[in-house]
Amino acid sequence: MFQKMHNPILFQGHLKKRNYFEGWYYKMVSPDGYYSLALIPGISLNKDHTHAFIQVFMTINHTELMTKYLIFPIEDFKVQKDPFKLNISSNVFIKDGIDISIEDKDFSVSGKLEFEGITEIQTSFLSPSIMGYFSYIKFMECYHGVVSMNHSLKGKLLINDKEVDFTGGKGYIEKDWGRSFPSEYVWMQSNHFKDSKTSFMFSEATIPFMGFKFHGLIVNIIINEKEYRFATYNASKVIKRDIQPQEVYYEIKKRKYRLIVKAVNDKTISLVSPENGAMVKTIKEGLSGEIHLQLYEKDTLIYEDIGSNAGLEIMMK
Repeated sequence: MFQKMHNPILFQGHLKKRNYFEGWYYKMVSPDGYYSLALIPGISLNKDHTHAFIQVFMTINHTELMTKYLIFPIEDFKVQKDPFKLNISSNVFIKDGIDISIEDKDFSVSGKLEFEGITEIQTSFLSPSIMGYFSYIKFMECYHGVVSMNHSLKGKLLINDKEVDFTGGKGYIEKDWGRSFPSEYVWMQSNHFKDSKTSFMFSEATIPFMGFKFHGLIVNIIINEKEYRFATYNASKVIKRDIQPQEVYYEIKKRKYRLIVKAVNDKTISLVSPENGAMVKTIKEGLSGEIHLQLYEKDTLIYEDIGSNAGLEIMMK
C-alpha cells in the first residue's frame, strides 16, 4: 500500500473495481511553446460502459484548440508494475517517455518521446504523496498524485502529417483516481517561467468528507530546487480568493510565507471527466493560460515570475 502511495504513477486500482476511474495526465510542450499536447490514458469501470481510453488535448499557437476522446476495449488495457509500463492497444506510456500511434477521422499523432530529469516531489511516511496524510484515508471521492513537476523532452511527433520536434521542450505528469472529480475545484499548472527551474501546481477543491464538506488545498512550488508546499494538511490557509469563469486570484498563508496567485485563461475546451467511474461529465480546460506568482517571506518579496503555457481548469456550480 505504501509503495503505491509513494509511487503514484503505479496503477492504484484493479480491474474488478466498479464505479472507478483512473487517469494519467502527460503534458508536453514544444520548446518554442507553439504546441501544447496533453495525453490522458486511463480506464473507466462501471456497469454501463467499462472501457479504456486515451483523451487527447492540444493547443496550437495558443489559439487553436482540439480534443479527442478515444475508446478502447478494456482488454486493450495492460499495466506492468516494475518497471511501470502502461499499454493501451499499441500505445505505450512509461515514467520516462511515451510511444504512441493514435489516429481518428481528422486527427493523428504518432512517435516517441523520451523524458529526462524527472522531478519528483518531496515525500515522507506521514506525507507519502501530494495529498499528505489524506493518502491513508480509504473513502475519499478522488485521489491526486504528482509524478513529475518538471522534465525535459527529447524526440519528435508526427501530428497530422507534420513533424514536430519536442526536443528541448518541457513536460509534466500527474494522476487522478477514485469515483468522481470534485463538484467544484480550481486546478492549474505551469513549468514555463522565466526562471527555468521553477515549476508550479495548484489544486483547491470542495471535498465531501464523512457527511460534510471542506475546501482541500494543495499547492507545490519548486524554486531553485527548493520546494514550498501549501496544503490543508500543513495548516496553510486561504485568506483571500476570487474565482471567475476564466480567471482566479488566491492569497495563501503558511507561517512566515505568503503566496499570491493570479491566473487567467480565456481559451478553453471541453474534456470528458468521471462521475461514479463513468466518463459522462465535462470540464473546461485550457493549455495557454498565464500564472503570476508572488512569494513573500514575512513582508519581503522573495520570488516573482509569470508562467506561460499554463493548464487551468475552473469548475464552478
